[in-house]
Amino acid sequence: MRILDIREISVPLRSSLRNAVFDFSEMTTSVVAVLTDVQRGGHPVIGYAFNSTGRYACSEVMRTRMIPRLCQADPQTLLDDANGLLDPAKALDCMMKREKPAGHTERSIAVGTLEVAIWDALAKAMELPLHVLLAQRYNAGHYRKKVPCYVGGGWYAPDKGLPELSDEIRLRQDEGYTTMKIKVGGARLSEDLQRVELALKMLGSPDRLAVDANAGFDRKRCWEYALALSSYGLRWFEEPTDPLDFKFMAELAKDYPHALATGENLFSTQDVRNLLLYGGLRPGQDILQVDIVQSYGLVQFTKTLALLKDQAWGREQVFPHAGNLMTLSAVAGLGLGGCEAYPGVFGPFAGFADDAHIENGLITVSERPGIGFEGQNNLFEIMRRLF
Repeated sequence: MRILDIREISVPLRSSLRNAVFDFSEMTTSVVAVLTDVQRGGHPVIGYAFNSTGRYACSEVMRTRMIPRLCQADPQTLLDDANGLLDPAKALDCMMKREKPAGHTERSIAVGTLEVAIWDALAKAMELPLHVLLAQRYNAGHYRKKVPCYVGGGWYAPDKGLPELSDEIRLRQDEGYTTMKIKVGGARLSEDLQRVELALKMLGSPDRLAVDANAGFDRKRCWEYALALSSYGLRWFEEPTDPLDFKFMAELAKDYPHALATGENLFSTQDVRNLLLYGGLRPGQDILQVDIVQSYGLVQFTKTLALLKDQAWGREQVFPHAGNLMTLSAVAGLGLGGCEAYPGVFGPFAGFADDAHIENGLITVSERPGIGFEGQNNLFEIMRRLF
């Protein structure tokens, strides 16, 4: 199995949404396609991926360093000795040649996106859904056919008040979702508490509602929100402070009685290790949200899972950032806690297969080979144009 070519394009998200920190009006994402010499069903096997959401396209790093390294490598050095197919671990090593330690976000997103596309190609060559392949390699063959899935919603938008938030929650409930996360910090505390109380009333239980501050609080405002939210017993309070301020996170974890969630803005196993050592998070209670695609991809993520196990963290405490088919495959195949969903936002880059079914908060995982982008028509229309 050989890589014949790799292509990348930058695509704008064209979204007017905002959280407590920024809006998405300029946001872009990289879409990649990895063409191989393998044929299945009379067509070449092509692996696809995109670099999740919330971080900009990384075209230059891909085109000037990572893609040339993969395409110019001796093809045999990228293959699994046992089956002659692409080995994502060897591809990762190839991309990381001549890379200085640390400085992870400068390259982790580019590397992770390409690595996940290689996984897509590999699973297609083996005629397996990616979640099944991941389960075989990293989870003793165990995978979920249905995955807990919550809505990442409650965004701030122009002219969006309580009635519009109510309509949003009702729509998601009608679609089969039972748990929701809404934004906080983009309005006054009193307004945000009204939004929380509305959502609680509609969802029916505090363990069905989480809130996300998107790391937008200073210490004073964070404590104001923590004190105000502590009486509700919410599912979790996400990114209440700067992702790298482990000292303050530890102070907060000591006094905030309910679950905290963080990790989507950490991009290496070492960063996660530091979070566990110095951030005060509580195994069995708090939530880790690493974005797998943005953090060097699946091979490196399995090393992060091994670290978590050593620190007495269960896989059920991991809810990866990003609501897309790549994350869904990882959650189903690796036995993680659940998956996020972004229905109705981020255009073709949010959501799952067009025939995805959500019932009682569970999404049925597609059995298409690979990641299954071919079942997400609007997104696949963008992807297939690369070749």
